[in-house]
Amino acid sequence: MTPSTLRKAALGGVAATILGAGAALAHHGWAWVSEDPFILVGTIDEIYLGNPHALLRVTADDGQWDVDLAPPAATAAAGFVEGVASIGDTVTAYGHRSLDPDDLTMKAVRIEVNGGTYDVYPDLTDPFDTM
Repeated sequence: MTPSTLRKAALGGVAATILGAGAALAHHGWAWVSEDPFILVGTIDEIYLGNPHALLRVTADDGQWDVDLAPPAATAAAGFVEGVASIGDTVTAYGHRSLDPDDLTMKAVRIEVNGGTYDVYPDLTDPFDTM
């Protein structure tokens, strides 16, 4: 390979990495969610406790939702760890839904499952403490 070809390949790899990271970060942060409190009740279909944040896939009356939780360390610190919930369990998720009404995704600050309450963003639970 010539130096020019190597340089083009390297730039192509960098561009692919940046574009992939952009897609992965699309729901990272809070700018994509409504300020209005939102509560979702459904059945857990999938549980993911890895990076960049934990995720539940939940079936509710209106479809299948992606419920973003906190990064793994914060989720574990809240007590939501492997074995606390299982596929088929009923879960209540408190948080904020996507600004896009067609996007069945929410960012949860609290989840309740199997009699336990897990405040994955404890500083953001105030609107739900009075509900």
